[in-house]
Amino acid sequence: MQVQVQTDDNIQGGESLIQWAQQEATTKLARFREYLTRVEIHFSDTNAGKGGANDKRCIIEARPANHQPLSAQADAATVAEAFHAAIEKVIRVVGDDQGRHRAKQGHDTIRTPDGRPAGS
Repeated sequence: MQVQVQTDDNIQGGESLIQWAQQEATTKLARFREYLTRVEIHFSDTNAGKGGANDKRCIIEARPANHQPLSAQADAATVAEAFHAAIEKVIRVVGDDQGRHRAKQGHDTIRTPDGRPAGS
């Protein structure tokens, strides 16, 4: 599982923020590391540095192998709060998606081993 972090020009933190977000995401999403190929984390300041409540946004996009990307978004007063809210949402979304995927693969077939419908 590859983790990429991107920020807009109004987010402070630089390389230390990127490393922190990568480590946190890798730890929190560890149980999905075989299911996910890539996770993209985007941080932005919705007020472009003017200040204000809940102006930090975190969007996390998780990409399962051979599936459509899954995403979650959160706004908060700080980058860390936005990240933690978004990662909790994405954990739920990915867990639900993985459960649906496993349920589809785990159903018994109505066909016999030779390919004919059962009872034929």
